[in-house]
Amino acid sequence: MMMNKNIELYGVKVVARPKIKAEKNLNLSGGSGKQIVKSETKLVLRTHRAC
Repeated sequence: MMMNKNIELYGVKVVARPKIKAEKNLNLSGGSGKQIVKSETKLVLRTHRAC
């Protein structure tokens, strides 16, 4: 790939990563789901802060 050769010019080693298929379902129940909602809410509020 062209991008890999460009990265290697800067001394960064290219590592093969496994392909992870994206899931269309997002389970927001439980502790981890609560944390996702909390962090995304903070991000939105920070981005759209009232002046």
